[in-house]
Amino acid sequence: MNVIKTDITDLMIIEPNVFKDNRGYFLESYSKQKLEIAHKFFDFIQDNQSKSNYGVVRGLHYQLAPHAQTKLVRVLQGTILDVAVDLRKGSPNFGKWFSVELSAENFKQLLVPKGFAHGFSVLSETAIVMYKCDSPWDKKSERGIVFNDTALNIDWKIPLQQIIISEKDADLPKFKEADINFIF
Repeated sequence: MNVIKTDITDLMIIEPNVFKDNRGYFLESYSKQKLEIAHKFFDFIQDNQSKSNYGVVRGLHYQLAPHAQTKLVRVLQGTILDVAVDLRKGSPNFGKWFSVELSAENFKQLLVPKGFAHGFSVLSETAIVMYKCDSPWDKKSERGIVFNDTALNIDWKIPLQQIIISEKDADLPKFKEADINFIF
């Protein structure tokens, strides 16, 4: 398992070692021990899974501290553009976003730590996304930022007229108006 640091502190791409042969493949999708070796400890307690069609944008979502969640995101079917936005006040990357394509073919995962908003767009006909969380869902601390905020200017890799978004996500505030309580 390779742990690749991104340009944003604490945001990491995880690349499992994939062993392929004429039967198919085998991979270790998660290893608590190997992530601890990378000087990061996460006590994941829950797995979530979603299926979405092409053009769906989910996010940008987060939970306020002390109920914030670290997520380890991977794709079981299809391809997504996974996006994380640094919401940690005092971070040199505050308000900056990072994206990476995750797919069933490339096996990459994105480790999104507490203090980040998270979202994704579906680039394939359908996608099944699975992610681990280290804290349960807490409705009272649930927050978000609207996907098309021009201050963030995220390229979701989907033509605007083809984006499908929930009413709830369409009504989220802009970055500058978002309720944020994370400190770097």
